[in-house]
Amino acid sequence: MAPDTDSPRNEHSDMALQWSGRLSLTRRILAVNIFALALLAGGFFYLDSYRTRIIDARLEQSLRELQLLGIAMESTSPDQHNRLIAAFARKNDSRIREYRPDGEKVADSFRLATPRYQLRDPASEDWQRHVARFLDRVVDRIVFAPPTPYFAEPRADRAQAWPELMAARQTGQGQVMNRFAPDRTPMLSAALPMRNGTMLLATQNARDITRVVRAERLRLGLVLAVALMGSTLLSLFLARTIVLPLRRLARAAVRVRLGRAREVTVPRLPERRDEIGLLARALSDMSHALRQRIDATDAFAADVSHELKNPIASLRSALDGLERIEQPELRRQLLSIAKDDVRRLDRLVTDIAEASRIDAQLSRTRFEPVDLGKLIEELILAREARGVERDVRIAFARPRKDVAVVMGEEQRLARVLENLLDNAISFSPPGGLVQIVATVANEEVLVSVEDEGPGVPAEERETVFRRFHSVRPEGEQFGKHSGLGLAIARSIVEGHQGRIRIGDRDDAQQGASFIVHLPMAQAADPGMASE
Repeated sequence: MAPDTDSPRNEHSDMALQWSGRLSLTRRILAVNIFALALLAGGFFYLDSYRTRIIDARLEQSLRELQLLGIAMESTSPDQHNRLIAAFARKNDSRIREYRPDGEKVADSFRLATPRYQLRDPASEDWQRHVARFLDRVVDRIVFAPPTPYFAEPRADRAQAWPELMAARQTGQGQVMNRFAPDRTPMLSAALPMRNGTMLLATQNARDITRVVRAERLRLGLVLAVALMGSTLLSLFLARTIVLPLRRLARAAVRVRLGRAREVTVPRLPERRDEIGLLARALSDMSHALRQRIDATDAFAADVSHELKNPIASLRSALDGLERIEQPELRRQLLSIAKDDVRRLDRLVTDIAEASRIDAQLSRTRFEPVDLGKLIEELILAREARGVERDVRIAFARPRKDVAVVMGEEQRLARVLENLLDNAISFSPPGGLVQIVATVANEEVLVSVEDEGPGVPAEERETVFRRFHSVRPEGEQFGKHSGLGLAIARSIVEGHQGRIRIGDRDDAQQGASFIVHLPMAQAADPGMASE
């Protein structure tokens, strides 16, 4: 079973989640949509404010109308007061009462004319009205509406039974009051003191206000219900199109981490052209590259063990022979074989270590401008100073300075050129010519290394870059090369975003031509400004 991974916390501050990170994506989608609906539900607060403004306006209107009635009564004789009261009550659908200074009622529009309203008993109404009143109470609790007292006709209809009349007498100004009728409809009252000491009281059952508010609340409720249904469906749709694919990708990633299946198929979601589709294809490509890397590592380990077995077996045989053989000449031969095997093992271990850490080192290396023309010239001078095997000649036409410049790591690029040069010299005949050319074409730097050896057959031009694959020239001492030189060269070139290939010589002569393509350094690349 694969070990648990302990990933460091490297989230950017703008991507880190606090409390919301504990919620699933589905719940967060629902929460966001519900929050938007909560803002819409805030319309109930507006309805309460709307109702309050209507009631205040109607109370103010009732007081003004009652003041007009008082002015009219003061301008007419007392015998005309009852006619004015009846006409005013009929006009405004209200009940007008007049009280003497001692509190006795002297006039009532309900006795002077047909009553303009009648209080309803909730017990005698149908269930729809009960539901409406229940919703009224629920909404009042939600919006924290202040409590409103209920209206009730006093048993003894005197001025002292009406708080608004007592307040009007004390202040000498008109007073208004809002109450609830038994069926929770507004009961608006206005009280007015007269100059002769009498008092007027107007009461009105404003059912129309309740009807208007309930109608608006019904419309808002319908809109909220439709929005809630649409938001829920939208949340489910988003959860299906976002959360489910992410869960599938997460499960596939877990299977890849656990390594319980040789081939884990990560869904690529080709029909998705959004960020989730991009993520799916990136994860699929990553898992495929990971499998290729694992396969390459397994194959590399198998090749290493195979390549090490031969020199180790030869070394063991030589050491065993040294213990049994007494002849000095044979012992010298066996000792020479053992030394060659040790050198071969040393070369193998060095090249294996180099090949295994190239990718990791290149990923951490900071690339700088490298003039390949100058680098090749220095390598050739050093090689000629040491002496070239079999008198092989090396020719190089150096380009102008700062022409063949690439971004890279100088030591690694030097290793590529050394490996190609070693390979060309080893295959060249005695006194042969190795030609190196560095040119620029299509924003690339091309370095070709040509020799006069037997060349590379077309069917072998890809396999020669495999690790431990070595086709050596006739007569070369066995074990002199590890078979990793060209593989290392390709890894370094690809680590520099380049490529290497084998072609035929331009002059159609016998020999091989290795061509390296590397991106040419641009003026905007880091480090170029200092050149």
